[in-house]
This record gives sequence, structure tokens and C-alpha cells, in this order.
Amino acid sequence: MKIVSIGGGPAGLYFSILAKKADPSSEILVVERNRPDDTFGFGVVFSDETLGNFAEADAESYQAITDAFAHWTDIDIHYGEQVVTSTGHGFSGLARVKLLNILQRRATDLGVKIRFETEAKGPQDFPDADLILAADGVNSGIRQAYADRFGPRLDWRKNKFVWLGTTRPHPSFTFHFKNHESGLFRVHAYQYDRTNSTFIVECAQTTWKRAGLDAADEAQTLAFCEKLFAAELGGHRLQANRSIWRTFPTISNDRWSFDNVVLMGDALHTAHFSIGSGTKLAMEDAIALADALKAHPGDVRGALASYEKVRRPQVEAIQRAAQTSLEWFEDVERYAGRFDPLEFAFSMLTRSMRITHTNLKLRDPGYVGRVDLDFARKAAGASGAEVKLDPPPPPMFTPFRLRGMTLANRIAVSPMCQYSAEDGTPDDWHLVHLGSRAIGGAGLVIAEATDVSAQGRITPGCTGLYKEAHVGAWKRIVDFVHANSAAKIAVQIAHAGRKGATCVPWDGADKPLPSGGWPLLSASAIPYKPGSQTPKAMDRADMDAVKADFVRAAQYAERAGFDMIELHMAHGYLLASFVSPLTNTRTDEYGGDVDRRLRFPLEVFDAVRAVWPQAKPISVRISAVDWKEGGNTPDDAVEIARRLKARGVDIVDVSAGQTVPDGSPAYGRLFQTPFSDRVRNEAGIATMTVGNISSWADCNTILAAGRADICVLARGHLYDPYWTRHAAYEQGYAMPWPRQYAATRSFTPRESR
Repeated sequence: MKIVSIGGGPAGLYFSILAKKADPSSEILVVERNRPDDTFGFGVVFSDETLGNFAEADAESYQAITDAFAHWTDIDIHYGEQVVTSTGHGFSGLARVKLLNILQRRATDLGVKIRFETEAKGPQDFPDADLILAADGVNSGIRQAYADRFGPRLDWRKNKFVWLGTTRPHPSFTFHFKNHESGLFRVHAYQYDRTNSTFIVECAQTTWKRAGLDAADEAQTLAFCEKLFAAELGGHRLQANRSIWRTFPTISNDRWSFDNVVLMGDALHTAHFSIGSGTKLAMEDAIALADALKAHPGDVRGALASYEKVRRPQVEAIQRAAQTSLEWFEDVERYAGRFDPLEFAFSMLTRSMRITHTNLKLRDPGYVGRVDLDFARKAAGASGAEVKLDPPPPPMFTPFRLRGMTLANRIAVSPMCQYSAEDGTPDDWHLVHLGSRAIGGAGLVIAEATDVSAQGRITPGCTGLYKEAHVGAWKRIVDFVHANSAAKIAVQIAHAGRKGATCVPWDGADKPLPSGGWPLLSASAIPYKPGSQTPKAMDRADMDAVKADFVRAAQYAERAGFDMIELHMAHGYLLASFVSPLTNTRTDEYGGDVDRRLRFPLEVFDAVRAVWPQAKPISVRISAVDWKEGGNTPDDAVEIARRLKARGVDIVDVSAGQTVPDGSPAYGRLFQTPFSDRVRNEAGIATMTVGNISSWADCNTILAAGRADICVLARGHLYDPYWTRHAAYEQGYAMPWPRQYAATRSFTPRESR
């Protein structure tokens, strides 16, 4: 087989080594535009886990790499006047040129030919090659020339950074956050040999411009950074290597190959330097492609298809983590000054969501113990509740107070429609559904979207608070929860708007009722879906009537004994239809900018707040993003939350989407938590977070990192009503059981094998 790698970086060289080992008869050529010792940047970094992958792939190059690297286990976070250290991580740094030289020698020893200072125009230069690697870096000419084949997507990020080196060796992965008159600067530094370190300086673009760095050459950049970080450098100098200010590109491609040409490394994908995965990804690409060729001998196209199928999910998972990390550093001003050093460091360490509270506890139990103690002390002080501090409870088992309501813990049962009511009246199903989850240990149980009128229902099976009969039915459930658990119980009051008069889901989700429907209302006369009923655009009389319905529902909720109400302003229902520009096209005082779109929902909130007891809190659920062009964005969500806070809303339940049926949501683990994080820390209001939360490790991480104040689980609680109690047991936290279940004290669960 004849193989050509256009690009002699880690991806091309490492693949050439592995391919030559697998088939010594193959002819492999690496074409590199630069000299052997000419490379951008200073050092690369690998985790211990990554190095293990290299050991299995090629023991010889692995040994040479480990002989040359600098190894450390600590992460030091310099924030304000303090340094927070976390240990037990395991990283290795290596000079980039040293890595390239190791791979060059190994490839040459195996018989790979390398042509330096040779510019390849593209695959057409090698018509007899069986396989061509496009490993020509971030600015890949091949990716650009064949954009119609690869479908590249480049997202140029908003921060500016410059890649520097320093003669000061850093014995840890070191992060500096330093204020300057122009703004906040961050440094990512790590040792790459015994006497030198990489020193990456990053800042917001506004800070970069205010500091005059947009006009700085390399020498001026060095001078500025040496002056700013003089104390951190301790008399050492900074070094330059094509050190110009850059913007990071997040690169992905719709397709990874065509014919016999395949993208690898930075030409194919990038992962932000804050998690140090660029070189890791490139070399693991090489391993995956070599494995695919072994599995498909003589079938290059089959191998390339297999390579992409197997490798793409792995790459995309790392890219998601890298993107989350990147965004944390882009928006670190959100936390600086608001968080104390311990909380700030925990937020930084868990920023990518790949490291959790539990992972950190295994690596550094002492550090996590300090985090838990600090969190518990703050929770006790804010709530006035007694909290055992020796040892401190996991963050999820600390109390939380809203007005006169104190939750025993920070786990909530999400409002989940059961579609099982008769004319709005909850029955035994609702008693068992909500009662079992309250006994199951959740601190807060939120009853499903409960409609303020018969005309405000989604389906005929939805619960309501619009008749006297509903009060007694709900009171039966509320009284059971209060009498038999420590849980508080809330109700979400709602009006379906244009999404109403549909079948229950098992008869066809969003399907209009074939008979027995009712007229719909919305901000504008826009049907939810083709074939859906067209709602009436509300006039003033409609608004007054609906507002009165919400007031009546709140009064009924108080008579039923609920501890909190949640106003539903999300998911495209009536109040949400005013909030989103996709569903509100009005030209009167209730349409237009965000303040006008919020006018009617805030009128409803004011009217509800006026009749709801002052000692009891009110939550509002919002959709933080519509996931469609022209709709609300996370920026809008922050502005909306600021207005809710100013109006007296106690906590925002941050959800997302479901505004329009053709939105393009980005699902995934904890996919809505970043919206909660942003709303909480930019609008300065307490939040509840929802969305694919399934583990107690994630709950503890979210809370300790300041991304939310309450974790709301839906499907997890459907699957396991006792989810919270089981989480307590697994963490060794003693949660008292009801006296009827005292026998559990002598029961030890066993895993099935």
C-alpha cells in the first residue's frame, strides 16, 4: 500500500509509525512544509490516561516520550490573593519540538520517508497513492480546497489568546486570573521540560482592545505580559514563537473523507487548549485509523467509513467537553468577584462536566472535604437550619431557603404531566405519584402543569385549579405529603395557549382533538403546527380574563396548602407565547422588544404575587433558548431573569426550547445546566436546573460549582421514586426513613450479578 501524509505533525507522523509497523511492506511518505525543528508553540500536555493509550499502540515511541516528559499531579488556581491547590490529577508535559523529533526518528527508523520544506498542493500531487492523509493543520489547504466534500464548520471564538513560553518551570498545571485596568486576564501554564513552561495568556476581546494589544507586535506583547505578570514570573522572562494574538477556531466537519482522502488532527477537529486535547486527539486519530485499516485489509474506503463511525462519537464527546471548558474561560468574568476562591476553583476544575464532585473526591478527598464544609456552612447560614458539619453532608443534602420555606435538601421532582385527571380533578394516581416521590426523599415535589381554566388545558386529562372541587382533591395530596414526609410541595400553574385542545400523548402527541375541543388563545394568531387550530390573538378583555384565572388558581393553591407556586412561562404555552419573538408578532404595547413582550406575563405575575402569601415563594419557569433563528437566546434569558428578579420572583426554573415544533435543540447530558449557570450568575437570582440530570455526582457538582441552587429531576424520578434516598445511601448519608419503613435499618441492598 502507498500512503501519503500531507502534514508532518503528530497525527501524520504517528499514523505513519503505526501503519508501517502493521505492514512493513507499505510505502509511506510524509510531506511537511516546515523544517524538522520548526513548529508553532512550545509544549504539549497529556493526561496519564492518554499516555496509557500510547503505550499500547507503540511501546518504543511511548518510552522515548516518557523519558523526556515532565510529570505533575497538582493543579494550582491563583485567584485574587489566594492559591487553591487540587492534587491527584496526573499530567505530563513535553516540548512540542521534542515530541516531533521523537516521532520523526521513530518513523525514519521504521522506513517512513519524510520530505521537509516541501509544499504539497493536494491529493492531485500523488495520483498513485492508495491513501492520502490530510493532516495539514488548523489552516488546512486540503479541507478548504475540498470544502464541498468535507462540509467544514468553523466557529471563531470571541476571546483572544497568545501562545508564549517562559524560563520559569511550573511544577503544577497553573492558572492565573489577574485583574488589570483594562479587564481580567487568564493564564494557562504548564511545564514542558525541567527548565521551561508554556505560558498562554487569554482575555476577552474588549479587554484586549482596551489594553492596546490589538495594535501590539510580538515585542510589545512580550513587554506587556512580562510587566503584567512580573510577580508570577518571579524574575523569569517570557519567550516568543510566532506569538501573535489569535482567536481560537472550533473546527468540525460533516464528512471526514472522500475517495481515498481523509482528514486527521487539527485539520479535522480542534479542542480548546484549556483541556489540552489537540495533540491527544491527533494521535488517537492515528490509532483509530490504523486499527480501521487492520480490520479492513485491502478496503481503504471501508476502513475510512469504519474509522469515522467508530471515532466520531469519541471526538464529539471530547469536543463537547472542550467547548464547555472554552465557554467557561470566555465567561469567567461571570464568576470573578462573585465567587470566593474555593468555589471559584471548584467551578473551574469541573468546568468541562467530565470531572465531577465524585471524581475529584477520589483524586483529592481533602480538597473536596473543604469544599463540602464551606458549602454546608453557607447553606446553614443562609437557611437558618441546623446542619451537621463533622463530617459535612454532600452538597445535595444541605438545606435551602426561599422566603419562609426551607427545603431539607436540594433535589426536586420536576412537574411531569400525567394526563390522568377528569375535568381537571386529580385522583388516586396523582396521590400515589406525588406521595411516593415525597416519601422517596426529594426536598421539593412540584405537581404537574395545572391549568387555570378548562380552556387552558393541554389535553382533557390535564389537572386544574379552576373549580372548587379541585381544591379538596389537591388538599388531600398536599396534606399527605406534609403528614408523611419532610418534603415541600409546589404546583405549577399554567395556561396551554396555542398548544391546547390536543389528545393525550398515547393517542397522539400534539394531535388536535377530533371532537370536544375548545377555542385557543395566544399572543398572536399563529398555529403551533400545520393542522393545529389557529388561536385567537388575545385582546384586552382576554388578558383580563386570563389574569383573573391565574389569580383564582393561586388562591385555590393557597387553600389547598401548597408551599410554593410556579408560574409557567416556558415551552411555548400561553405566557411563553408572549415572551418569544417567534410566537409574538404583535405591534401593540405587548409586542416588540423584550420589555413589551414581558408586559402581560409580568402583569399576571404581579396579580398572582398580590394574592399569594408573602411568606411563600413563587418560581417562574422560562425557556432560556428557543433553538431557532429569530427566537430568544441565552442573552435574552439573562435579561428576562433580571426583570423577573426586579419584580420579586424568588427563583427561576431554567428550562429550554419547546417553543416551536421545528426548533433544533442540542440535547446531551446536563444540556440545560449551562443556561441555569448563566442566569444565576449574570442575573444574580437563584435557579433550578433541569435537563438530563441522572446522577447524584452531577447534582453535587452542579450545586458546589454554583451552577444552580436546586437540581430538578424528571425521568430519574419516574424510574425510581426513591432516587433521593438511594443517592443518600450510596453516599453514606443518613437520611431518616418514615417510621413505617423502620425495617430498612437492617437491610443491605445487594447488586444482582
